[in-house]
Amino acid sequence: MSEPDLDELRRQIDQVDSRLLELIHERVRLVLQVGTYKARHGLAVYDPERERRLLERLTALAQPPLEPDTVRRIFERLIDESRNLEQRKSGR
Repeated sequence: MSEPDLDELRRQIDQVDSRLLELIHERVRLVLQVGTYKARHGLAVYDPERERRLLERLTALAQPPLEPDTVRRIFERLIDESRNLEQRKSGR
């Protein structure tokens, strides 16, 4: 079996990155809808219990070669940036 072509591997990575960006966009759109709901109902932007449960669920789903701590760090960053967007959008 021959070694994969570097350019082809990079092309595949670019395709995955584009799909990831589409999913992140969809997630942020939903986060902003949640933010609108929270603002209308007087709920806090930050829900530490929800975040804890989410991170526990996602780290439990980690499969090699991903490690749970890597998944946690990725999603902590995504959640933090999503919360920042939600706060800016809602003015809170």
